[in-house]
Amino acid sequence: MTSVALMVGAPRVVQGVKIINPMGNEEMNPEAEKLLRRDIATGALNALQAEVNEPTLFDRHKA
Repeated sequence: MTSVALMVGAPRVVQGVKIINPMGNEEMNPEAEKLLRRDIATGALNALQAEVNEPTLFDRHKA
């Protein structure tokens, strides 16, 4: 879905895990999944603060 978001012109895209569960991973234990969700959410918040001029894909680990 990342490529679709960029193709339609979404200004900021932070890649999740899977289409069916973008903010988690049911295969992880609850503590690890909580850290993953926090990582994705923090990456998204950082992406919102970034100035962009074109559709931009942010690495959730570095955003």
